[in-house]
Amino acid sequence: MITLADLAALQDAHGDAWSSPVAPVVLDGPLGPVSIGDGPATLMGCINLSRDSTYRESVATSPADAVRMGRIQAAQGAAIIDLGAESSNARAARVSADDQIATLVPAVKGLAAEAIVSVETYEPAVVRASLDAGARILNMTGREHEDEMLRLAAEYDAAVVMCFGETANVRDIADVPPDADPIPVLLDHFAPRIAHARSLGVDKVVIDPGMGFYYGNLVDPPTRARHQSRVLAQGFRLRPLGVPICNAVPHTYELFGDEFRKAEGFYAVIAALGGTHLVRTHEVAHLRVVLRGLAELEVR
Repeated sequence: MITLADLAALQDAHGDAWSSPVAPVVLDGPLGPVSIGDGPATLMGCINLSRDSTYRESVATSPADAVRMGRIQAAQGAAIIDLGAESSNARAARVSADDQIATLVPAVKGLAAEAIVSVETYEPAVVRASLDAGARILNMTGREHEDEMLRLAAEYDAAVVMCFGETANVRDIADVPPDADPIPVLLDHFAPRIAHARSLGVDKVVIDPGMGFYYGNLVDPPTRARHQSRVLAQGFRLRPLGVPICNAVPHTYELFGDEFRKAEGFYAVIAALGGTHLVRTHEVAHLRVVLRGLAELEVR
């Protein structure tokens, strides 16, 4: 159970982390600058161009369909649209770089005038083609070619979302370190990667603790949900890294059942209270009003 007393204890134990400054990532969007940092959380809408995605409501069956869906998400309040051509599900079919490019490039071109476009990939060739097409954010879901992707981000002055993980890509099954407190692991993981990205000329970095990915030791749904909630609630403890935090909010089917489309709004509350700056969601319209409620209401 999550109680007010739990939140108060968390604040008492780690509240000093809130004083660590976070440098906002500012991007020029078609409707004006978008700032990812302290203040109201920024919404990143998610569109999957792979039919292997488990969230069927976010699947686009063609680049033209992705453009249509992206325009809807932008109108609903997403400042950023994240496009992916291969599902991050560990059992999903792999998609070649050429096939990813063929799918993503027309979608990026069609959406670049509507919103800031992010592309999720781990293939450098896809990165270059997408940035050439107008993408402004690289959502890095693999480590195998990290330096090459970072150099491309620097060349195009693009932002990067740096996802937690040590594998070549997040489709390779890995484990979350078995630690009762996940935050020190995340701090140790991201600090050298951020410094290395800076050394390669990347000055727009956002980190993603990876709560939307599959882990071999989190296959039990209640165990996975508890871990995800813990990390979402404690994101503010990552502030000493000095960069904004992105979280993909879960949609725990086992808890929410046929109301699973409301799950991301529930987790978004936890993420926002925990200091998340960028929320990646399939349910933009729902999260927009949930986050507006948090911004406008008071309990004291």
